[in-house]
Amino acid sequence: MRSRKKKALILLLAMVMILSLWSIYLTRDRGPGIVQAREDFEAVSGTEDSRSYEHYLSVHADADKPEQTIRIEGESFTQAVNGEFEIVNAYAALDGKAVITPESGTISWEVPVPASGLYQMRIHYYPAAGKSSGIERQLELNGEVPFRGADVLLFDRVWGNRDESIRRDDRGNDLRPRQVEQPAWQLASFKDSAGYFEEPYQFYFEKGTQTLSLTSLRESMAIDYIELYQEESIPAYTELQATYEAAGLKPADPVMIKVQGEQAVSKSSPTLAPISDRSSPSLEPYDVSKIRVNAIGGINWKLPGEWIEWDVDVPEDGLYQIGLKVKQDQLRGVYATRSLTIDGKIPFEEMKRIRFNYSPDWQTQVLGTSESEPYLFHLEKGTHRLRMTVTLGDIAPLLRTVESSVLELNEMYRKILMITSNKPDPMRDYQLETRIPEMVEIFTRQADILRSVADYLEKATGEQSDKVAILHAMVIQLEDMAARPETVPKRLDTFKINVGGLGTWILSVREQPISLDYVLVSSPDQEMPKAEATVLQQMKHEMGAYVASYTEDYDSIGNVEQNKDSITVWITTGRDQAQVLKGLIDDSFTPETDISVQLRLVPPNILLPATLAGEGPDVAMQMGEDIPVNYAMRNAAADLSKFPDFEQVASRFRASGLTPYQFNNGVYALPEQQHFPMLFYRKDILKELGLEPPKTWQDVYNAISVLQKHNMEFYLPIEDTTNNANMVPNATFAMLLYQNDGEFYSENQKESALNSEISMDAFKRWTQFYTNYKFPLKADFPNRFRTGEMPIGIADYTTYNMLTVMAPEIRNLWDFTIVPGTQLEDGSIRHEVASATSAVMMLENAKNREAAWMFMKWWTDKQTQIEYGREMEGLMGAAARYPTANIEALEQLPWPVKDYQNLKKQWEWVEGIPQVPGGYFTGRHLDNAFRKVVNANENPREALADYVLYIDDEIELKRKEFNLK
Repeated sequence: MRSRKKKALILLLAMVMILSLWSIYLTRDRGPGIVQAREDFEAVSGTEDSRSYEHYLSVHADADKPEQTIRIEGESFTQAVNGEFEIVNAYAALDGKAVITPESGTISWEVPVPASGLYQMRIHYYPAAGKSSGIERQLELNGEVPFRGADVLLFDRVWGNRDESIRRDDRGNDLRPRQVEQPAWQLASFKDSAGYFEEPYQFYFEKGTQTLSLTSLRESMAIDYIELYQEESIPAYTELQATYEAAGLKPADPVMIKVQGEQAVSKSSPTLAPISDRSSPSLEPYDVSKIRVNAIGGINWKLPGEWIEWDVDVPEDGLYQIGLKVKQDQLRGVYATRSLTIDGKIPFEEMKRIRFNYSPDWQTQVLGTSESEPYLFHLEKGTHRLRMTVTLGDIAPLLRTVESSVLELNEMYRKILMITSNKPDPMRDYQLETRIPEMVEIFTRQADILRSVADYLEKATGEQSDKVAILHAMVIQLEDMAARPETVPKRLDTFKINVGGLGTWILSVREQPISLDYVLVSSPDQEMPKAEATVLQQMKHEMGAYVASYTEDYDSIGNVEQNKDSITVWITTGRDQAQVLKGLIDDSFTPETDISVQLRLVPPNILLPATLAGEGPDVAMQMGEDIPVNYAMRNAAADLSKFPDFEQVASRFRASGLTPYQFNNGVYALPEQQHFPMLFYRKDILKELGLEPPKTWQDVYNAISVLQKHNMEFYLPIEDTTNNANMVPNATFAMLLYQNDGEFYSENQKESALNSEISMDAFKRWTQFYTNYKFPLKADFPNRFRTGEMPIGIADYTTYNMLTVMAPEIRNLWDFTIVPGTQLEDGSIRHEVASATSAVMMLENAKNREAAWMFMKWWTDKQTQIEYGREMEGLMGAAARYPTANIEALEQLPWPVKDYQNLKKQWEWVEGIPQVPGGYFTGRHLDNAFRKVVNANENPREALADYVLYIDDEIELKRKEFNLK
């Protein structure tokens, strides 16, 4: 009886699973996903901004567009300054001469212009060996940058798979193909690097001899020539169709050519490596349990200007249709856009904007007006190169409009803030409509503009979504504030949040990701294959994946076979980092040393219990700054200074990077990453206020008075106390302490040195920022910097990466430099800051110490750090730029020259904070003393003196516990 019930229950569960899968299958969007264009939205932005490209075009709206093409040979430059410029012959198989322009300096040419008018410009260039990042140049005409956008022109490098076929590890999983540069001569127009303008920039030249200059911002390039020209007009498909008929072109004989997406021959960025997608068993190739590289694109193929190319071998002349198996599952309520070129040319106007609407499933999309009316492409027999490029298309004017709205609304927010402060009195009528007469008009106008954007998106996509909900929320608030201006002060917080939401909207809509499985080129009579899996395939996939979750080892990364010499390494960060590291190990470390590495991805808190149980690794990576010395005092970490070549290895780092790992005349880890504070500032707002970036703390005090007069704030970093047991000493206090020759601990590190006069004075000055000047105790600096509330502040230099990615609306409006310093009597200024690091350490019970040391030396070596940093940035974008502790490696990572020089200047002033037994009390009680002064109004000297006693007691207690003399 019990057996029958069990069987019935199993049958019932199986039927429920089948029905649920069937319902999912039926509710899929199975539309053909036809690609087509739509009439443009007219952008509402820029013409009033004298530095904008729109204003520049409006000024020269009546100018002619001469048909002449004017070529300026690269080697015919008239001036080159601040760099080593070299004229070379037959460079990279070029027929003729070229000039190599370094990553810094300015080169100028005289341009004979026969007729005044608007010209487009293009350059024939070769990406010289460098740091593997995009090439950036600033353009000047007659000594001036003509408009904002010409100050950063971007030129691509060419990348491809290192290996012809995809490699596998010894467990049968595909390895992500390594991307290597494949430099080639390229012809590129001067275009908007943000993608907001589809056509190349137009530049106005007066008749006569004009001076054209390019200033290097990042990377070297060889220049063959620069041309002034006019873009050729591209016919519409209907016009092209007529030429097909006139020429008697016929559809090709029955043929179906399939090119897998992962077989792309070249790309514009190393981020565009082939990917593994396990979302459907219909993907090619497919395995239920093993990793298969079977697609390309995804969330990495999203930024305007990024392109991927495939070669298609066509068997005969004729007319062909093109289909794509794609998935666009990231942009609901918007659409992704691509342009298509064949052999370097756009075949017809409609191929400038190929739209991919949202669908959670894979679809086969035919390029055409409908599935029954595909576009036909004339291809001659032979190999053709197809390039698909991310373009904003008809989304671009929407983005320009919303970005202009964000800048105007942020400016209005700052004007209101200057009157009300960020904590308005709820009982007071500020009479804002009288004091800011244009406020109501701006709110009304911006509400109309944003509503038109939302309406366009709804009509274009045929649906309402979160993308238009943000716009509608802003519209409702603006209209209500225009109707009831007396309520504005009470609603400043929600107003700021909604404007910030618009900034996030720009960021999310500007990114246009799609995944691609394969490209199909076929005769028009061929039926395109179905993209989705059958119900049976889907059931088999789900069941197989479920079983594999018990049988597959997903913790080990890459090869697991052990050589004679073998070590175990644990890493605590994400799988992407682990896979990149394992790829480097298998490519260079193991072949060079014959030492195999078992790399395991583990949770951060597992190292201690595993070590106590005798099951720990030989080497632990990405450890927190406090861990190595804590293990050393327990005799659980190996002393690296005993290796004979330690001093040579230690010279790779600044002394400050090793300071936290020194204990009892030993060194117990090597630094992997090292980061430190920098001063960030908004160039536009400081200019409005008549301020310069402060060089000294006295300059900071002077700037504070101006900022607070306008109800703006200066940001200083402060640690978050929530769930922060290992609180590090505050960065501002450390600056003030080190700039005045203070120390955290006595020379023998047996007691705290925070009771010194220097420390007391530094602590008092630090707390006065919060007691006298009322600095906020908690602030979201990146977002408040973005809105302009905090136009200047000190933050970790990795904030640079965040702002570069998350705040596109303020690009080119901000910068960073070294922190304010303490001026000495001789006029010199000290800029010391404290750094934070992460480490790689060897455990005391490592079975093969020599092999473990070989691995640590390899990992912290310049070349490995450069490759890892570039691979991570290539995989995850600029937000993942690696803050390596290796001095020479940082120089080779893709920083713009000016920004690297600022980093280098600050790095020379960096100090490390020692780690001592019981040192975890230092940061904690320093913060407690600070809170007592700020919140309880206690005397700074007394508060710090009280807590120094606690710190000393803990240090003494720990030294006794571990029998330290």
